[in-house]
Amino acid sequence: MEKTQLSSLFDYNYWANQRVLDKAAELDPELWKAPAEVSFGSLRDTLAHVLYTEWIWRMRIQEGSSPNGFPAEITFPTVDAMRQYWQQEESKMRQYLSGLSPEGYDKVVKYKNTKGVAYANPLWQILLHVVNHGTQFRSEAAVLLTQYGRSPGDLDYIFFLRQKEKLTN
Repeated sequence: MEKTQLSSLFDYNYWANQRVLDKAAELDPELWKAPAEVSFGSLRDTLAHVLYTEWIWRMRIQEGSSPNGFPAEITFPTVDAMRQYWQQEESKMRQYLSGLSPEGYDKVVKYKNTKGVAYANPLWQILLHVVNHGTQFRSEAAVLLTQYGRSPGDLDYIFFLRQKEKLTN
């Protein structure tokens, strides 16, 4: 895994997060927490799951800790509250990624999952998982947003690349 490839995937990940959050911000605030037929029960909780997962993995790979869950005191009553926290988390992850050496991607990371079971994976696999996991659950959020009349549009990686190319030309 090369640094430029991984950097591009994380740029995509954060681009897609912003598109979803931008559309969520257009909703009636009641829909943010409304019960829904998705894995985590609401738009807010689905997006919180994506954020929590990014945070937990960053804690494992950067700080060497294995949290068994997200701090209970952190809640997201509004889209803006989540966006602010996510921006801080994105900044921390980007800083971590920018400091990695090429050989750092092969480093084996030992950690425990949220149930306390021990695992070990090369860092590059974990980082790819973070992006892929976000894609899975953002798609659930996108379905809800579409049902609510606020589709985030295409969230595919190729659309991100095409938009990025337009901006640089």
